[in-house]
Amino acid sequence: MLQIPIQFAVIGTGEYKPSRLVSSEEFDVRFGRRAGWTERQVGVTSRRFVDEGETSSYMGAQASQRALDAAGISLQQIDCIISASAVMEQPIPCLASQIQHALGLGDSGIPAFDVNATCLSFIAAIDLIACAFMAGRYRRALIVSSEIASAGLNMNDVTTASLFGDGAAAVVVEARRGGTAALLASHIETYGAGGVLCQLRSGGTRMSPHRNLEAFLAGSYFEMNGKAIYRVVAERFPAFFERLLSKAGMQPDDITCVIPHQASGRALDHAVELLGLRADRVVRVLHDHGNQIAASLPVALHTAIVSRRIAPGDTALLLGSGAGLSLGGVMLRY
Repeated sequence: MLQIPIQFAVIGTGEYKPSRLVSSEEFDVRFGRRAGWTERQVGVTSRRFVDEGETSSYMGAQASQRALDAAGISLQQIDCIISASAVMEQPIPCLASQIQHALGLGDSGIPAFDVNATCLSFIAAIDLIACAFMAGRYRRALIVSSEIASAGLNMNDVTTASLFGDGAAAVVVEARRGGTAALLASHIETYGAGGVLCQLRSGGTRMSPHRNLEAFLAGSYFEMNGKAIYRVVAERFPAFFERLLSKAGMQPDDITCVIPHQASGRALDHAVELLGLRADRVVRVLHDHGNQIAASLPVALHTAIVSRRIAPGDTALLLGSGAGLSLGGVMLRY
């Protein structure tokens, strides 16, 4: 049985913002909407899209170096590199190996692998690396989430085109001996019956451009049934949250800082109401980042740390939902 708490410390974070800033006013003009319509609909004022040369591995490496600098350690002091991203740069090899190479570690032999639970990839990576720390397999790891959401968006769909943003964030974590920093609880649930509600059908073995190019191209755009997802999440999230709190032996008022997946403005509002959270403790970066898929959680964590929303000894809750359909959360003592 998993021994909780697990000694687990976040010692450095970093973020990379793509160069191209896209305002919601641009979408208003493109789709012939009144000024302010897009922002009201999705809760995003501006977001970043990549420009030429800004690949997933490049962004991941930039965020990683900033996290390492914040931690005050060198690349060679990392035991493991995990890419916790939903969308890979290419199907093979894994994105983690490409980030390793972009960091100048291509001949280092440092283990590098991907963990993909779509929007919850960062939570899944924390869960797995904490277990590896407890087993003595690794001592210090680099977790990187780098996403180019814009590559899979149908720019003729105003809602999805304007909701998402590109970007990357990285976190250095270690199995620190002594001190109070720890993983207090972790919980993930998946309901595969809801997988069709949020998907990108092309890119794997299901659809081949050699067999049916037209279908392949049609399936290369992100598809989401937001209303159906909300119904499933609204039904299952309260009980899920209670199970997570029970594992941690905590009540909602014990949580200093809530760091949710930045799904949408309405989703954030609903989560606060549904789970009985204090709105003033919830970190929100959606307005100037958009939904960055798996990168949204580490970006929000980075923002909370650099803005001093959390301090050593505070309790931080990271949680959200993702395609699959999955619910996930981790409780950390920072």
